[in-house]
Amino acid sequence: MTSPAPALTDVDALTDVDAPTLREWIDRHDDLVVLDVRSAAEFEGLHIRGSYNVPLPLLSEHADELAERLGRRVVLVCQSGVRAAQARTRLTTAGLENAVVLTGGVPAFEAAGGEVVRGAQRWSLERQVRMAAGSLVLAGLVGGRLISPKVSVLAGAIGAGLSFSAATNTCAMGNVLSRMPWNRTASEPTAQSALGQLPSAS
Repeated sequence: MTSPAPALTDVDALTDVDAPTLREWIDRHDDLVVLDVRSAAEFEGLHIRGSYNVPLPLLSEHADELAERLGRRVVLVCQSGVRAAQARTRLTTAGLENAVVLTGGVPAFEAAGGEVVRGAQRWSLERQVRMAAGSLVLAGLVGGRLISPKVSVLAGAIGAGLSFSAATNTCAMGNVLSRMPWNRTASEPTAQSALGQLPSAS
């Protein structure tokens, strides 16, 4: 027998929430804001119906304003949970202590039967990071054999960067890739548009 989903009133005691529980919260029309911190392009490709897009770099820069504007129960979502956890840390520092992270991200919500909106399909940022890191390591190893042993230092640098990324729960490569043209849309959110779309604090 499965345990009942925690009530939204218990959110202050939570740091994360699973997809089935989020579905129940949304279905019950609880006082809830779902904030998607992925890039605008990722959001355009697939997002939870009714969620709001505030990409992580924008959220980090305007966390104080967002924390003041939200003032409600907040669930943070991304592709896997990593960026959402970073957003939670930043919002907590800004004074919003009741935000929780959706474990498994948007794909987990879709797999749990949650209602999503699909648009133009692009690779997720996490997938792009894996491709870029793998390609650079491969280039370093091959270049070290065919061009110069010094080129193999590239593979070591990428490995060190990935280790640092895991230890600090950050991703410099992801931040760089998120600014690439293919990860941007014609309707990139600004601080004004991101704040304007959110419901007023109650």
